[in-house]
Amino acid sequence: MNDATWSLHPRLAADTVPVGDFALSRLLLSNDANYPWTILVPRRAGIREIHDLSEADQQQLLRESMLLSRALMTAFSPTKLNIAALGNMVPQLHVHHIARYENDPAWPAPVWGRVPAIDYEGAARQARISALRELLGNALNPAH
Repeated sequence: MNDATWSLHPRLAADTVPVGDFALSRLLLSNDANYPWTILVPRRAGIREIHDLSEADQQQLLRESMLLSRALMTAFSPTKLNIAALGNMVPQLHVHHIARYENDPAWPAPVWGRVPAIDYEGAARQARISALRELLGNALNPAH
């Protein structure tokens, strides 16, 4: 693991809060309360695309994505789970996992640029983080 040379892109840091660390990836919660929206960021310096990861890291990223996907489905029972690694605005490899509902403000379109982000109210952010941490259990360590 090259955690020592890895750092989170400033845009991701500004738009999210850390939830915890998997073996490979940092799990972040988007500051947009419109949707249960999480982001996996492999802690590897200079990686822009999934194919840039080693084969072992690609497999680990998929394992972590599946763990997160199951947790999101259990916690939020969405109509659909959108998973995407776009990177058009942030070059650092990051994989969005967004729980979508037929009545969400952007349905059925993609969430990007559709409606303004909404801040979490009161304890809602911490409740969402706690639910994810509980479901992910030992697979997730608290973020540094």
